[in-house]
Order: sequence, then C-alpha cells, then structure tokens
Amino acid sequence: MTLKRRQFIQAAAASLATGSIAAPAIAQSQPEIKWRMTSSFPKQLDNIYGTAQTFAKYVAEATDNKFQIQTFSAGEIVPGLQALDAVTSGSVEACQTPLNFYLGKDPTLSFATALPFGPNARLQYSWWHFGGGAEIINGVLANFKAIAFASGNSGTQMGGFFRKEIKEVDDLKGLKFRIAGLGGQVLARLGVVPQIIAGGDVYPALEKGTIDAAEFVSPYDDEKLGLHKVAKYYYYPGWWEGGAMLHFAVGLDYWNKLPKNYQHIWLQACDASNNWMLGRYDVLNGAALKRMIGQGAELRGFSQPVMEACFDAAQKLYGELAANNANFKKALDSMVPFRTEHYQWWQVGEYSYDTFMIRMRNKVTAG
Repeated sequence: MTLKRRQFIQAAAASLATGSIAAPAIAQSQPEIKWRMTSSFPKQLDNIYGTAQTFAKYVAEATDNKFQIQTFSAGEIVPGLQALDAVTSGSVEACQTPLNFYLGKDPTLSFATALPFGPNARLQYSWWHFGGGAEIINGVLANFKAIAFASGNSGTQMGGFFRKEIKEVDDLKGLKFRIAGLGGQVLARLGVVPQIIAGGDVYPALEKGTIDAAEFVSPYDDEKLGLHKVAKYYYYPGWWEGGAMLHFAVGLDYWNKLPKNYQHIWLQACDASNNWMLGRYDVLNGAALKRMIGQGAELRGFSQPVMEACFDAAQKLYGELAANNANFKKALDSMVPFRTEHYQWWQVGEYSYDTFMIRMRNKVTAG
C-alpha cells in the first residue's frame, strides 16, 4: 500500500469517526424554498384541486420539507380564469390550470390541454413528452414568462348537461353553453353562444337560466357541482376534450433559479400527480354516473350528424387559425399526424381488446 493511499484511508476513517462526511454536506445544500400555487379550481372539486395538494405533499416529502408549496383554490388569490396571469405577473410562483383557458393569448395553448377531436389521455401524454408537444407549448409560454409541466388528465370528458335534447344540428342554434377552449369556437360556427365560466360559478348560472347547458369535466365533478339537479339531459362524449391535460405553470425566472435536484423532484412529482388524478377518475366516475341517473339524469349520446358537423367545423377553424398563426400551424402539423399514426396501433391493440372486454363485462367467469 502506498503512503498516499494509506493517508487517504486514515483521513476518511477519521472523518467517519467525527460524523463530518456526506450527510451533513448534502443536507446543507438543500435550500429552504416556499412557493405559492394558485389553482383554477375550487376546493369542492377535490380530485382536480386534490391533485395540486397531492403534488405539494410529494415535493415536500422528497425534500425533507425543504421545498414547500402552499396551494390556494380559485378566488383565494385570483379568480380561476386568471391563474396564469398571476404567474406571468409574478404574483405567485406557480399555478394549476388548463392552458386552454388562455387561448385569447395564443390559440396554440389549446393543444396543451385538448384539441377538439384530438388524442385521448394516453396519446395526449405521449405527444406532450415524446412528440414535441412540451417544446412547442413552452416556446409559446416563454412569451408570457412561464413554463408548464403536465400534471394531470381527466380522461375523455362528458358532453355536459342540457335543458333540452340535442337531436339535430339545428338544435344547437342560439344555445347558451358554458364551454371552455376551442370547443366553444367550433360550436359557435353551428349557432351556439359559448360562455366561459369558472367551475365554482357554473351551477348558479345554469340554475338561474343564464345559460342553457354546461359542460365541466366528468361525472364525478358534475355531480359535485350538482348540475344534474338543474338540467335533465346528460350528453356524451365531450369531443372537445378527449383527454384533457392539466398543467402546473411556473414563472420562468423562478424555474431557472430552482436547484437542479429540486427541478428533478418537481418533474417526478408531476408524473406521479398525473397518474394519481387519472387513476382516481377511473375509480370515481362510474359510481357518480350511476348515482346521477338514479336521481333522474337522462343519458344521451350526441348523434352521428351532430358529431360529424362539429368535426367538419373544427377542421375549417383549424385551417383558418393555422393560416394566421405560425405557432398554431406548427402544433397542428405536429399533433394531427401523431394522432393519426398512433391511432392505427390503438385500433389494433387497445380498441379491439377494450371493445371485446366491454361486450364480455357481464359474463361471470367460472371458478
């Protein structure tokens, strides 16, 4: 053994004996950081707002409570539709929000949440992480001093509660309909009068007749809001949000100053939160739908003519937007081929299997 090697081992042993190696150094390198996160949703919607709370818990536990995120529901700091604005202005460090709420800033942001007749939840996640979606959307958000991270998904949404039946395309004319995002612009081409109303205000608007119909998210959330108590007909599917992705948006300066290990913890917590939210919806929606039907809600599917008219209107809208917005065209040219290509595999794999199992669901397996 050389002299230098012997001296190194002796020094290491001495350090271990005095307890002065590694752990204290790591602990000291973990700065204490406290952020505020405002949500676009009320506490009443415990699966959506609960995702933000769960995320904050994950981050705190992974950093030994060094990185603490305090969550605020819609209206506690700013109204739900102004969550991203609070991040842009620096009023808060982060927010939980659907980015399609802000299509007035740039319609490209709709792709982040859900393009009408776009991918389902899994393909939306895949496009975001592996199809170039995150880079496109965050390129747009950089203009607003923000960066976003996928943090949840509702799965395919319901078409909403209506006071009257929608049998034909003409039944849409003059309908005052609470709907967010590009779906409202698509329906406007068919005579609908779209209304953008935050979650906590949907019930009173429908109850008072200020609106004729309202979509929100899923059976679980719609039941929480009590929409089945003030409108009778419950339509599906919510083609405008076939897999609605939510995001945590962060002020770009705050993100860039965050220690790298905290950034990695943030990213892992986002993935965990995404799975938590979608998995919990899968458990809760079926039971909520049964309860509402038991209380008088009448389930209806949008007719094929209505669906096709909406699809055609959407394609015309996208062509016009792409012609006038380079960001929108870039996102459209990315997502549409991605959706088309990967639904080919979906038809062979997931769709064929799910279709068979749905037919077999009431058969009892002998055992």
